Amino acid sequence: MELIIFLIIGALAGFAAGLFGVGGGTIIVPLLFIVFTQMDYSPDSIMHLALGTSLATIIVTSISSLMAHNKKGAVMWPVFKNLAPGLAIGCFLGAGIAGQISGLYLQLIVGVFLLWVAYKMFFGGKKQVVSHANDVAGSNTELPSKPKQLAAGGVIGIASAIFGIGGGSLTVPYLTRYGVVMQKAVGTSAACGLPIAVAGALGFMIFGMQQQVDVPNTVGFVHIYAFLGISIMSFFTAKLGAKVAHILSPELLKKCFAVLLTVVGCYFLYKGLV
Repeated sequence: MELIIFLIIGALAGFAAGLFGVGGGTIIVPLLFIVFTQMDYSPDSIMHLALGTSLATIIVTSISSLMAHNKKGAVMWPVFKNLAPGLAIGCFLGAGIAGQISGLYLQLIVGVFLLWVAYKMFFGGKKQVVSHANDVAGSNTELPSKPKQLAAGGVIGIASAIFGIGGGSLTVPYLTRYGVVMQKAVGTSAACGLPIAVAGALGFMIFGMQQQVDVPNTVGFVHIYAFLGISIMSFFTAKLGAKVAHILSPELLKKCFAVLLTVVGCYFLYKGLV
């Protein structure tokens, strides 16, 4: 039964990864939180396990989503190369920071963050509307300098570890702010999810082992069975999500993304305050 549950979570998370470029973390974290709670795991470890396992599964979902978006020419590789080092270093450090924060505070932090991002996506600036010709050319002349992109990657990486996400919730708004249309922002975000996921998963494993987590079938703060079940299913459904992303209009896609974040954010605030 546990494996079936993890497969269902993987199907939903993979579709979200391809559709929104978020690595599925915004789906995986709350669902794993619910499942781990029902499995009577230690309350002090549940949120950390959800975050660590989420990042581990994003390794697989990001690869699948990346491949699908790259076929559509939606990955801005020069931007990815500038962001990747900061993303990896920041996410590893962020895992260590998350390990020192209580599960209750993590719930509240994640909830507030997701609501803020949803608000920005609904009512953000108009800069993401650029000419089609400029977008096709893959121009990123409006983006900051390489050092600033590297620094931005570090900040996104730290936040991604604390929130257990593939960075899409930050990477997508960051890119659209500087004139990148939604489809290319999503595609590039999918690529950025890979260094985030690898570094974050390693961090949660290492820091979790140092805290000697007493939960079966885990390596540090990563649940092995959940990782396998979610990864297997999400690899396939991420491709479907990516195809749908290129059918929808940029404005509709942005609103769907914001609605998803609003629902998940409210859930975490409710659980943290009740």
